[in-house]
Amino acid sequence: MARKKPYDDGCATAHALEIIGERWALLIVRELVPGPLRFSDLKAALPGVSSNTLTTRLSELEAAQVLCRRSLPPPASVTVYALTGWGAELKPLIMQLGRWAARSPGLVPGKPMSAASVLMSFETMFAPDRARGIEMTLQLNLGGRPHVARIENARLTVTAGDADDADLHLTADDPTALAQAVYGGVAPSEVPGLAVVGDRALLAHFCSFFPLPGPWRADDP
Repeated sequence: MARKKPYDDGCATAHALEIIGERWALLIVRELVPGPLRFSDLKAALPGVSSNTLTTRLSELEAAQVLCRRSLPPPASVTVYALTGWGAELKPLIMQLGRWAARSPGLVPGKPMSAASVLMSFETMFAPDRARGIEMTLQLNLGGRPHVARIENARLTVTAGDADDADLHLTADDPTALAQAVYGGVAPSEVPGLAVVGDRALLAHFCSFFPLPGPWRADDP
């Protein structure tokens, strides 16, 4: 494998691009933000990446100490990839980059989204003022990955796992289904593949908490 040519630039931004600027690198990091994954999990979440490219990027990110490999104990006995503490610090950068790109005039809505990308988009676009005075707990099972979203004191938290006290259970084999309900203006009952159990009035509130910014225009200040 040919070595990447460095920028030969002393700015730390240039060094950052040498680490995460290769195609798929930052999306791999995004997928690992919620927690460790197997190679097959990453491949399923990023269907556009080839196995060879994924292997290369994982090796590069491991060499840069952005992620590491772990062996799960029996009965799992599998190898997973996990972000290092330093690698996890990329989360707010990815969120801010997503918020910036949401204003792109060339952004095409409706494309497939992984569970990690949908959940991170919620954290990015959450509008606290819209959720003031409302508390809810949602169990989200997207693409086979369980997560809990809690809204308390006008704050949203998303964690991996299950909640016994969930007000709503949302399940979708394709995480894009939930994105369509939240961002696409489609009624949840009309979204194919989205199963809803619980208080549907709360779901209507939830879908209103994530306003998208309008696209940038040339006459914007």
